[in-house]
Amino acid sequence: MVASTTTSAQAGRGGEDWSFRAEGVTKVYGGTLRANDQITLSVQPGEVYGLLGPNGAGKSTLVKQVIGLLKPTEGQIRLGPFDLVADPGAARQLCSYLPQAPVPIDSFKVREVIELTGRIRGGDRAAVRQRTSQLIEALDIGEWATTMGQRLSGGIKRLVGFSMVTVWPGRVVILDEPTNDVDPLRRRLLWEQIRLLGRQGCAVFLVTHNVMEAEKSVDRLAIIADGRLIAEGTPSSLKAADRGHLRLQVMLAPGARTPELPSWVRSHARAGHNLIAAIEEADAAQGIGWAAGLIGDGVAEEYALGATTLEDVYIRLTGHVSADDED
Repeated sequence: MVASTTTSAQAGRGGEDWSFRAEGVTKVYGGTLRANDQITLSVQPGEVYGLLGPNGAGKSTLVKQVIGLLKPTEGQIRLGPFDLVADPGAARQLCSYLPQAPVPIDSFKVREVIELTGRIRGGDRAAVRQRTSQLIEALDIGEWATTMGQRLSGGIKRLVGFSMVTVWPGRVVILDEPTNDVDPLRRRLLWEQIRLLGRQGCAVFLVTHNVMEAEKSVDRLAIIADGRLIAEGTPSSLKAADRGHLRLQVMLAPGARTPELPSWVRSHARAGHNLIAAIEEADAAQGIGWAAGLIGDGVAEEYALGATTLEDVYIRLTGHVSADDED
């Protein structure tokens, strides 16, 4: 998305309030299908805000309305003094967006496509060049700086796409599954850059269904299911209802069916070979004995018992397991 120098997050902010606000956002298709249903949320400059939910929950529909590609059926979307519904051009200027789909960079070299994007967005040539070098070094992709995009792996292309979006970022930066295909080492480097965007004053939307990663990185988050916002808060506040409970994760043997669950298991979900159960702290010993028995019977291969996580809240609220456990 093209932005002028005056709308870049790196330009002077003055004393203006650049908070993002969505109020009662509803998107209806065909007169009956509510892809978004009365979604209200706000994000402050400098905040990393997670937008979590299973596939089909309505996250992408909301994002398309924020960046001016769709018009809400009802509701308001504002960024600072701008009405993004009435002025979708302002949305395209003020927001930077990394889509989940691969960025088409096959015909460009890495350094040149990052610099080109920064210049299109209105950045000063010298500043864009310096920022490009910083991103290439910070994400450890220097060995590909002069490589054509068609020769890059999916993970490196993802990092280049992130660099294109953030070399001259808007007031709002929206990242849709930014760590897809990225190796573990560079994934950690990427999360550091996402946090840095917040410290630089951008409002960052992190759109994901990888709950375990989001828990470590966001300041606040919203969970969306069936088009509705069903929970919002800090990771700690959302886990408050699960205090006093433990997470028992059992890796089942290949081909094993879900075993009969003891009565003291509060809730459970299965993804692939992973069986995740919530139990009371008082039932920890029983939980260990039960899991060990499954291993002894050849039903399971290993288990882990620990504190509840945001993943457990996500399972309880949506009935889904996030991408990290699905993998």
